[in-house]
Amino acid sequence: MTPHHDRSAKPACHGRVPDAPPRSSKITASLAALACAACCALPILIAAGVLTGAGAAIAEQGLLAAAALLLTTAGALWWLRRRRAAQASGCGCGC
Repeated sequence: MTPHHDRSAKPACHGRVPDAPPRSSKITASLAALACAACCALPILIAAGVLTGAGAAIAEQGLLAAAALLLTTAGALWWLRRRRAAQASGCGCGC
């Protein structure tokens, strides 16, 4: 007679899932912060005559969109790393 294996049992968690963000997520978040800083510098560039009002409006929209995209990407990279680490350590789905 063969032993019965319970397939519904969850595997034991063998380790802790790392909480620190990966390097790629840190770099992406830093680029988003840089885009925000550039957006804040627009009034200085306008006063210095480097940008016109229309150019500043276009640059502001582009920088805000880039910052939002970069922050979203940084969060997704962090979530994917935690999920993969949880799956590799046997701690469930990693959600």
